[in-house]
Amino acid sequence: MHCLLVASTAAEIAPFTDHLGTTEKLNHIDFDVDILITGVGSNAATYALTRYLQHKRPELIIQAGVAGAFDPKTELGTVFVVKQDVLADQGVQEKNAFLDVFDLKLSRSNELPYKKGVLPNPYLNLMKRSRLKKASGITVNEITTSKKRAEHYVSKYRATLESMEGASLHYVALMEEIPFMQLRSISNHVGERNKKKWDLPLAINSLNKNLIRLLESL
Repeated sequence: MHCLLVASTAAEIAPFTDHLGTTEKLNHIDFDVDILITGVGSNAATYALTRYLQHKRPELIIQAGVAGAFDPKTELGTVFVVKQDVLADQGVQEKNAFLDVFDLKLSRSNELPYKKGVLPNPYLNLMKRSRLKKASGITVNEITTSKKRAEHYVSKYRATLESMEGASLHYVALMEEIPFMQLRSISNHVGERNKKKWDLPLAINSLNKNLIRLLESL
């Protein structure tokens, strides 16, 4: 199997990269992996993925990274597999409501690759094999700091977590019909700007432990 591992920054998957250089487990199975560091944000991720696919077609794409959780009860370091994602801040603020492109009738909610206004992961068996809790993700260009906006995302999209690249993976992979998974580890709670309350080392360590386990079991 040829797998593409995607991350926005090298730091998020550094433990896996180090492990890849020393482990012999992957030598004994029909498996190879390319690593693609896209840069931060949906535009960078979409461009990097599309450019890669012009030259090589993987059998599986896995995106791995950290994320913020909407529920303050979610423990930092919890790792999720994302069952659906959406570009949540693509739209307009009108009076007291934020309207996305589907509300504005600029796109149809079931137009490929969307389904009911979100980008689902249809590869249920792959997600099951991850042995991780499923989450509903949203992708934003502006990190959410407003309590009202956070409540909107939870209400409208039943959002569990937010990132800045997840929907790009879902969009490209769905359009290209390539199996994919998005793994996200919680580093902070949405709206919390006190970095002392964030735990990136914990989130990255937890993410990579699960990533190593998953890839060595495929």
